[in-house]
Amino acid sequence: MESVTDYERQLAADMLETMYEARGIGLAATQVNKGVRVVVMDLSEGRDEPRFFINPEIVDRSGSQTCEEGCLSVPGIYAEVERAEKVTIRALDLDGEAFELEADGLLAVCIQHEIDHLDGKVFVDYLSPLKRRMVEKRLRKQQRAAKV
Repeated sequence: MESVTDYERQLAADMLETMYEARGIGLAATQVNKGVRVVVMDLSEGRDEPRFFINPEIVDRSGSQTCEEGCLSVPGIYAEVERAEKVTIRALDLDGEAFELEADGLLAVCIQHEIDHLDGKVFVDYLSPLKRRMVEKRLRKQQRAAKV
């Protein structure tokens, strides 16, 4: 995507609202069944520092950190995931202006997590086969309980 249209701007605004309602810190367009590369996030305690990334791509990674992750797509499941400690990304803002951002800590984790969604991955894909089976079993149990 080389430019940003009113569609992406409205989608980003709607996604931000959805993310806030779900008490999340990040949301990728694929999580709301949209096939565009749009990510929103807000890591602030006051929920007043929204960030928008259109067509984000990681251009550099360094270091390693392990952080407990959860996901709006996999409710109630949390696991330790190893990711890069620092990332540099390129993206467009809502005005279609290209920017580069160096991130570390929780911001780096969140960026990697959301870009994974755009690439068809979820955090449980990083778990060992045994832990992944445990998560799948727990999710099936949650689905059965929701049907009752």
